[in-house]
Amino acid sequence: MPKLFGTDGVRGIANTELTPELTFKLGRAGATFLKGRAKRIVVGRDTRLSGDLLESSLMSGICSAGCDGVNLGVLPTPAVAFLTRQLGADGGVVISASHNPAEYNGIKFFDKNGIKLQEEEEEKIEALMEDNVIDRSTGKDIGTIVDGSSSIERYVSHVVDTIYGGLDGIKVAIDCANGAASKVAPDILKSLGADVITFSNEPDGMNINENCGSTYTDHLAKIVKAHNVDVGFAFDGDADRVIAVDENGEVIDGDFIMAICVTHLKELDLLNPNAMVTTVMTNIGLDRCMESKGIEIIKTPVGDRFVLQEMLDDKIQVGGEQSGHIIFLNHNTTGDGIITALQLLSVMRDKEKPLSEIAKVMTRYPQSLKNVIVKNNKKTIIDLEGVKKTILASENELGGDGRVLVRPSGTEPLIRVMVEAKSEELAERLTDNIVSAIEENI
Repeated sequence: MPKLFGTDGVRGIANTELTPELTFKLGRAGATFLKGRAKRIVVGRDTRLSGDLLESSLMSGICSAGCDGVNLGVLPTPAVAFLTRQLGADGGVVISASHNPAEYNGIKFFDKNGIKLQEEEEEKIEALMEDNVIDRSTGKDIGTIVDGSSSIERYVSHVVDTIYGGLDGIKVAIDCANGAASKVAPDILKSLGADVITFSNEPDGMNINENCGSTYTDHLAKIVKAHNVDVGFAFDGDADRVIAVDENGEVIDGDFIMAICVTHLKELDLLNPNAMVTTVMTNIGLDRCMESKGIEIIKTPVGDRFVLQEMLDDKIQVGGEQSGHIIFLNHNTTGDGIITALQLLSVMRDKEKPLSEIAKVMTRYPQSLKNVIVKNNKKTIIDLEGVKKTILASENELGGDGRVLVRPSGTEPLIRVMVEAKSEELAERLTDNIVSAIEENI
């Protein structure tokens, strides 16, 4: 297992945990590992104040390894994945901490195909950092920094082409999380004819994800209802995920979005193979929905790279997570919040029905999710006898009509406890029991 890398790159508080020194080493080792014939690495970032600091040190590491760093500037993570392929680069790097607060930042790598690195590849980068055996380029072999900011137009054009026809007559509200979506999402939707209300699109470096975005949809719901909007979309900081809100202000999460889009593809006879991929966090209601439609559902551990690998292995078109990180493999190699929004909008347009009606394709099981803060030994705590006993008792009480999931977070010092049951009350009670058992055993 990698030591530095979590489920989505290297993350930490910028300039104390994720330092310029560490970022330089990541850039040099990552570029050395990825370096091929092009000797070119593309780099993009979100709107965090620390982006400049970390970008400069990352670029220095890339140049030290003898690669050119193509500076894409502020743009969504999925744009980096797409442009890595489009520009024929050896790899791509995103500087972002996704939905985390502004004081955090992160580094995540893509290979030349725009695919996030696997654990064994991240381990090789860490080994290069530890061994310190990388040759330093000199003279004409030292890399340079290239301005690639104009390349964003290629991504915008690609996203627009992922749906046929326009979106005339649909009124949309979008929450850009004061992040990377601010730069492109409003213009893309307007170019397709949608009537767009935009907010949280004035990033100042510190307001990214602050009371806005995909993890805070209350404000979006109020705007949707107040302005008679057909649908609202809330992106996260780097725009690789999205959560929707229907015309009544009700949240339509990633599970519902996948249920709607996958079912529609099958109705159009465009779902081949007849399957989709999700993670163990998926609501059991999606399982029941897919079963009723005769669609196979394949589960992976939490993390979009696990979802993607399964999709690549079995050539499956759609996969994703409840969090709104959804991959449409025909259009991109990673979750893309803007593409996901367009896919859902195209279903609404085709069916000529409100989102609340379309979402009835799936019934959500009540779900309780709580986090327990732990400083270390997250996996060991879950295996303690008192915790295991409480989990087993909860599963026995559910009797198959629901489920329990207890897992360590891959990006934060937390243990996540989730229970799905036939009632909110039961889900809450069993979740509290498990949380208490963990706290007592820490």
